[in-house]
This record gives sequence, structure tokens and C-alpha cells, in this order.
Amino acid sequence: MDHDGGTGETLLGTEDPPSVEVVRAGASSPFLLTCEHAGKIFPKRLGTLGLDPTDVERHITYDIGAADVAKGLSRRLDAHLVLQAYSRLVVDCNRSPDAGDFIVTVSEDTEIPGNRAVSGQQAKARADEIFHPYHDTIAAALDERESSGRISVLVAVHSCTPVFHGVSRPWHVGVLYEHDARFAQILLELLDDEGHLCVGDNEPYYMTSDKDYAAPVHGQNRGIPHVELEIRQDLIETAEGQDEWAEFLADILREGLGRMREAGHI
Repeated sequence: MDHDGGTGETLLGTEDPPSVEVVRAGASSPFLLTCEHAGKIFPKRLGTLGLDPTDVERHITYDIGAADVAKGLSRRLDAHLVLQAYSRLVVDCNRSPDAGDFIVTVSEDTEIPGNRAVSGQQAKARADEIFHPYHDTIAAALDERESSGRISVLVAVHSCTPVFHGVSRPWHVGVLYEHDARFAQILLELLDDEGHLCVGDNEPYYMTSDKDYAAPVHGQNRGIPHVELEIRQDLIETAEGQDEWAEFLADILREGLGRMREAGHI
């Protein structure tokens, strides 16, 4: 374990992979997919922020299964996908850099030793080298699509734990939105119509602009249809589950897009 919080002006070295992974750039689909908590790696100079190997594999580090579901959706929908490679414990790319939980010292009930004494300079390096490149990549893709007259529908793919602080979560999938519910309401209806799912309407989290970042900033603030999906992790922790949910959600998203067009929302 390495407790180093980083002491230099830069964070990522030549041995570190890029902070952003892009799949199917410029693909034909109106959907632009994002995955803010896809990765679980740490910059070499931060070690594992003091976490043991068991904790590195937990939800506190990344959204289990979300990246593979997002890649499965990208493949099935022929959709542009942007993923964050580094752990949410380095910086949370679904939070503003000004938020108190942008760099956490405790996640759930687990202390994060390497985040205890992060200086302002170190926090800025984390934001400059991980957070901003990720969101700049999303913004650039949406700008390009807008300039070429293409429709964009933003879908942020996340996963959530089946139990949080000892309380079980019944929802198989949650549909999150704030002020613009155009796409979310259609998806909620489609998912409810399946009959066998427990669907969360802004559950297990309620989206707000002062807490969340990706969907409010890139979707709501631009005025384009958007949604954040929260899939329960026990359903997508295996390759089989990831494949099943990618197939299922691809069908739901296609149908939702069709209803959006019929309603004149896009």
C-alpha cells in the first residue's frame, strides 16, 4: 500500500495510461454514452491511496459492471462512448471540483488514507489531469455533433450497490433526472411495462445540479435529452449479467428514442 498523496505539480507520468477512453468516436447513433465511474486504476505516484486489495475491488473504487455494460450498449447501438479510466477515489468525475466530495477522505465507512492531506495544488493537478480532460472530451464530442446538425441523446451509465449502510435496495435499475424529464419519463414507462422489474424513479439517488455533474452539465444545461441509469451491481457483476443488461437496455433505449421522435421531443 502507498499512502502518498502526490507532492509534485503534475500527477500522471509517462507510465500512466490516459485518463479518458473513447469507444466508437463519431459513431452513427444519436446516443452519446458516458461512464463517469468506469475505471478502478490509480496513478502510479498515488499507489492505491492506502487501500488494501479487497477495498480496491469494491464499489467505493468504481462502479462494478458499469463499464462493460456501457461498452455493450455502445456496440449494440453503434454509439459514441466516453469512459473515465481512473478511480472515483482519485477524483469523482460526477462531482464538481468545488464539491466537498470531489476528493473524499471517507467513502461509505472506509477511510481513504491517501486523501487525508491533499493540498490545493495536488487537488488542482488531479482535476487538471483527470477531471477536465474527461469532461472536455464529452463537451467536444457534443459540440461537434451540434455543429454538424446531429441529434444527441446523453445516457450516463452507472451502477449501485444492492445494500447501502445496511439497507437493502430493491430497485433493479434507477432512472435519474432533474428538471428535464422528457427522456426519463419515457424510459420509466418502458421499464415499468416490463412487469418484472423494480424501477427507481430518481432512486436510489435523486439527481441535482449541485451534487451530480455529467448529466446536468452535458445534458440538462445544453437542453438535450438525457438520463442517468443506475443498475444494481449484483445484476451486472458477471460477464453474463453485463451482456444481458446491455442487450435489454439497448432495446429499451431504441424504443425510447422512437417515442421521443413520435412526441416531437427531438
